Amino acid sequence: MVVNYASSSDGANRVATDIVSAGGQAVAVRGDVSKAADARGIVDAAIKTYGRLDVLVNNSGVYQFAPIEAVTEQEFQRTFGINVLGLLLTTQAAVKYLGEGGSIINIGSVASRLTPANGAVYAGTKGAVDAITGVLARELGPKRIRVNALNPGFVTTEGTKAGGYVGTDFENTLVAQTPLGRAGRPGDIASIAVFLASEDSAWLTGERLIAGGGLR
Repeated sequence: MVVNYASSSDGANRVATDIVSAGGQAVAVRGDVSKAADARGIVDAAIKTYGRLDVLVNNSGVYQFAPIEAVTEQEFQRTFGINVLGLLLTTQAAVKYLGEGGSIINIGSVASRLTPANGAVYAGTKGAVDAITGVLARELGPKRIRVNALNPGFVTTEGTKAGGYVGTDFENTLVAQTPLGRAGRPGDIASIAVFLASEDSAWLTGERLIAGGGLR
């Protein structure tokens, strides 16, 4: 497994070490997915290290919530560059190595359905991810490559903690709307990603799986 990072080498190396400790294989590779050369470099590292590519998880993403009056060109370009262009560039680099049975998993968000206030840019990127997933499922289907979107609800992660969302009214409001009555955990999402990567989901493509504890 190749663990990509843009800035936190310590975090990526920690993840890779945990995977190795659990009996797997992993290397950390730096790259900015919004740059074509870096996207190719990430995929090339997988081929150089393992000789093949079976699964691509497009998990790079940034977010910021702001009212329409505060939207800037810089933030729009940064968010769409990573969340949308990055997905396209990494997929572009991967498809020449993915063969029959390959799986592409695009990490979207329930925000594309909830369309929350102050989330025009972020929700816009995740709406784009949903649409691109459907397009690529049709485009890559003849090659027997599956493409699905995994759209989490609110999940307690390092990112939501660092963003100051955990333990706030924002989290409480979302949890109150969640039938299972709690925020998600990374493991809740990881197990679904494993399913989408495996042969157990061999008859699924073009799907948008909402993993939000019932949040709609």
